[in-house]
Amino acid sequence: MNLLARLALYEKLMRLDKPIGILLLVWPTLWALWLSGGGRPDWLVVWVFMLGSVLMRSAGCVINDYADRDFDPHVARTKDRPMAAGKVGTREALLLAAGLSLLALLLILPLALDNLLLLELAVVALFLAASYPFTKRFFAIPQAYLGIAFGFGIPMAYAAHLGNVPAVGWWLLLANIFWAVAYDTEYAMVDRPDDLKIGIKTSAITFGRYDVAAVMFCYAATLGLLAYVGDALRLAWPYYAGLAVAAGIAGYHWTLIRGREGGPCFKAFLHNNWFGAAVFAGIVGAGLVS
Repeated sequence: MNLLARLALYEKLMRLDKPIGILLLVWPTLWALWLSGGGRPDWLVVWVFMLGSVLMRSAGCVINDYADRDFDPHVARTKDRPMAAGKVGTREALLLAAGLSLLALLLILPLALDNLLLLELAVVALFLAASYPFTKRFFAIPQAYLGIAFGFGIPMAYAAHLGNVPAVGWWLLLANIFWAVAYDTEYAMVDRPDDLKIGIKTSAITFGRYDVAAVMFCYAATLGLLAYVGDALRLAWPYYAGLAVAAGIAGYHWTLIRGREGGPCFKAFLHNNWFGAAVFAGIVGAGLVS
């Protein structure tokens, strides 16, 4: 196989052809960067965090496929992934994941040289990304763990800008956990028949016939926590306008998932990009009028 073909396999293994995962990782990081930066974040920090998000999400996808290499061939949606199809070996995948993780760590190192807390949080973030794929074996709701992993850019952003993580940063992380459970349950609803056959755990299986209600509860909890953060920071009205738009998006998702059909549930999952964007637009807008 020539080099270009190999690189194309790596692109698919890292899911660079499917950017939704990067966006769902980037939005909460951007929320925290703008809030911790008082609406005027350090642009070097922003670029480091954005590139780091791409690297860590790519590494996480490789580790996920390594962890699921015995399951993916039995799931219709994942059977053609490079590892499931036998086109990329396990050693090769592990080396790729290690290389991506090392690049992410080196990227943040200049910011962390005089910021021990940021370095410590970066190491924790690396552990979370590497361990999440294995939680589907024993956690009833692994999506909550995903929310921590995908949201760990939040405390890191506060550490980078302020040198500490105030309480509001942890409330923001909790909001992201609920959001992740909401959108990843929508995703898991697509694979539920296959997941039941192969015996892995997901929130869609755990919630059972209450899955739709659980998703909407998680959206409500996300919005409630975000409203609390806005009140604590005395954010201006555009922030709440952004939350109102996000609430409307969550309502639209209910119309998609209430029938529990695979196609509409996957559409709802993808549409969460706009939920994250609405919240971010509100944060930016609040900074502009204050």
